[in-house]
Amino acid sequence: MTRTAHRIRRIRLTLAGLLAGALLATGCTLPAFAPRAEDSAASAPGDTPAWRACPEVADDLVGRGAPGMRYECARIAVPRNWGTGTGATAGPGSGETFEIALLRVRSSKQRDRIGSLVINPGGPGGSGVDTAVYLSFGPSFGGLPTAVTDRFDIVGFDPRGVSRSSPVKCISDADLDASFGYDPDPRSQQSFDGYQALNRRIGRGCGDRYGDQLPLYGTEQAARDMDAVRAAVGDDKLTYLGYSYGTLLGATYAQLYPQRVRALVLDGAVDPRQQLVAGSESQARGFERAFDNFDRWCAANAARCPIAPDARGAVTSAIDKAKVSPVRGADGREATSGWVFYAVISSLYTESGWQELARAIDRLDEGDPAEVFKLADAYAGRGEDGHYSNLFDANLAVNCADETEKPSVAQIRDLQSQWRQKYPLFGPALAVGMFGCVEWPGGRDPYPTGPAVGAPPIVVVGTTGDPATPYEQTARLADMLGVGRVLTWEGEGHTAYPQTSCITAAVDAYLISLTVPREGLRCPAG
Repeated sequence: MTRTAHRIRRIRLTLAGLLAGALLATGCTLPAFAPRAEDSAASAPGDTPAWRACPEVADDLVGRGAPGMRYECARIAVPRNWGTGTGATAGPGSGETFEIALLRVRSSKQRDRIGSLVINPGGPGGSGVDTAVYLSFGPSFGGLPTAVTDRFDIVGFDPRGVSRSSPVKCISDADLDASFGYDPDPRSQQSFDGYQALNRRIGRGCGDRYGDQLPLYGTEQAARDMDAVRAAVGDDKLTYLGYSYGTLLGATYAQLYPQRVRALVLDGAVDPRQQLVAGSESQARGFERAFDNFDRWCAANAARCPIAPDARGAVTSAIDKAKVSPVRGADGREATSGWVFYAVISSLYTESGWQELARAIDRLDEGDPAEVFKLADAYAGRGEDGHYSNLFDANLAVNCADETEKPSVAQIRDLQSQWRQKYPLFGPALAVGMFGCVEWPGGRDPYPTGPAVGAPPIVVVGTTGDPATPYEQTARLADMLGVGRVLTWEGEGHTAYPQTSCITAAVDAYLISLTVPREGLRCPAG
């Protein structure tokens, strides 16, 4: 594998590893590899941005730019508070601005330009700038088809609080290590209380730093920023590709600005009406189902799965052993039960990760945790030096600003027990993971949940084996919007476009020609 292919594959794994909705432990990740380019001044709200060549972003992220692609960067200023909600015009952030970082990719082969395709990879906390670079490398690396890059500029933006866009940073590396390494099912009262205390410490630190500004990182504010991005690239109407949490961002945009929608592709749908408890259980169910699929694959492919025939038993045993006697790596780092658990989580976002998980668990049993750490760190966005970007900070800031439901400690403890019976591997972690927002300070700013009246048809893509945004949410999002058209991939992993020819053909036709997929179209896994 070439150096470029290896680095793009790592980005693909971390891109796929973005959770929507409720968080496992403190959140979900996508590493921010590229520099923030803070030497470029942001244009004032409403002004035309000053674009500059920035090939260094692709160089730092992947090692080189994609052949025939030109990379340009700009920064725009947006109001911190767009004035929505009761008293918001005189509330926190009034008169102040955030800076939003943009990256535009344009192909030298572009002909008959339609406009810009704006990208969001999800999270929340994922960098659209990084994702635009990754997608610019074309189909041979899992990027966008040339049919799309020949007709559109690809525009990635980092939402407010993310990476290069006025980033939120308030969680220490030590607390992130503690959170990921923590027992995913803290059964004793002491362990349970310790996990709550860790989340309380994280929340208090962020509240001390940002105070009444925390609600300004919510999804509705970011959706209004997205309309400023649309205006900045000069499009009368938005063409958009949103993955995972990006489907929620796109759906919110469609409700706020239905007349400004040209085409929206929402892949890996989040059900906006699903609150914290229901969303957490939905993910527990989705991950359990995906793991069952892995377990069956392992039993049927013993030559490629060294933990066959009982993969579930092997993984469960590895986590249990790590609780009492974690394997220590060559650098002294211990593969605690939490790190083993996140290696499992990481592997389920792509079917290609299944064999890696089997190998990692097998080698852990032999005393080598390197493969476990490789998988878990790719999910966590943890660098080799032990440092994290701000992605968890942003993830919590956005999710908790959006969330209105706040289950009690007693309810969380009860759900931990209930979900252990229903979803034995993932249920307890999803239950205690709700502490992230329960212990988060500051007010809330929930997004709208209604129809996109006046918008054109919107394509909502779902994958039947998706662990993080389970397939059942696809129709719910489409129904809520009222103009949604469901497109189904009968495959594994998180998100579908552009992984198969059937999905790619349907989405390309919609983006380019506004041809809506036929009702009930289902694409096979192959």
